[in-house]
Amino acid sequence: MSFAKRIGHLRAEGAYAVLAKAQALENQGRDIIHLEIGQPDFETYPHIAMAGIRAIATGKTRYNPPSGIPALRSALAEDYSRRRGIPVGPEQVVIAPGTKPLLLLPMLALLEAGDEVLYPDPGFPSYAAAIGLTGATPVPVPLIEEQGFDLDLAAFDAALSPRTRMILLNSPSNPTGGIHSPETLTHVAAAARRQDLWVLSDEIYTRLVYESEAPSIASLPGMLERTIIADGFSKTYAMTGWRLGFGIMPKPLAEKIDLLLTHSVGCSATFTQFAGLEAIQGPQEQVEAVVAEFRQRRDLIVSGLNAIPGVQCSTPRGAFYAFPNIQAFERSSTDLADLLLEKAGVAVLPGTAFGRCGAGYLRLSYANSMENIEEALSRMGDALAALR
Repeated sequence: MSFAKRIGHLRAEGAYAVLAKAQALENQGRDIIHLEIGQPDFETYPHIAMAGIRAIATGKTRYNPPSGIPALRSALAEDYSRRRGIPVGPEQVVIAPGTKPLLLLPMLALLEAGDEVLYPDPGFPSYAAAIGLTGATPVPVPLIEEQGFDLDLAAFDAALSPRTRMILLNSPSNPTGGIHSPETLTHVAAAARRQDLWVLSDEIYTRLVYESEAPSIASLPGMLERTIIADGFSKTYAMTGWRLGFGIMPKPLAEKIDLLLTHSVGCSATFTQFAGLEAIQGPQEQVEAVVAEFRQRRDLIVSGLNAIPGVQCSTPRGAFYAFPNIQAFERSSTDLADLLLEKAGVAVLPGTAFGRCGAGYLRLSYANSMENIEEALSRMGDALAALR
């Protein structure tokens, strides 16, 4: 069967491939601890779930405007303006069925074949996939472990070219948990202003930070009019399956994204948007409690990984991922991830699932219980000790 060349670069996302292997082993009776999937292990908060149920029960199941219901757009604009200190109006907010469309659709609106997009490596696999679908060229920029997995600014400067059209940022980061420093954001913003570039800022983990906030590049002078913020409800409110994301962008671009939504997905489900409205306007104490729980898990997994001979793990400042360095074992990250799954019953992702610069690393999601994390660390320690 013949397919369009534009999809030839697409590959399965690593997390789903490892999940399938892990589930196959479970079907054989193996006990597997899942540290591969990046979703909160908590149920959607009850008041949010009930708001969605009430919305269905009261008939909020019909079409709505492609960019989202006005009440949710207004609430998001007010919430973002208050929390981030960035003035945003509802006409700049676009709702989508998940955050991934808000990575792809702005690229479709802004990029031409031959344009270049700088993006972090290691980084979320959908970045390079989305860039390639537009016909543009993905240009990876390394993250430096010794600097808390911040951007390599020398490599960033070298990667800029007359064909650069967009810079993609992700802070806090998947897979590293790193946060871009104010100095890095200032440097990137200066380049964007100098070369008249767009910045697509993936801020899906912005509420999941531990010691300090993750500043947005949109807050810097001259950046709000050239920044697209992609965010959503899945990580903060444990709403992965609800498929509800939002973007913040200049009004003229929001109008074009409205058209792309019209002719692709039509609209996001009305009842999920009412659940999102409750998430934004309702109590936030459970978010704070979950962040505190993730902090405890982070501290446990980092200390446990660093206690395993040959493993070095820096402390992530946000999200819920650890990204340990396993180069001392002199085996590929894929081989080591396979070994841990098959020998130890611990499902993790190879760093190369997130790009070439992920070689020599593993990604572990600590969106799991303290008990399971402790057991996983014990199993990993035994399995890796046999390689020394």
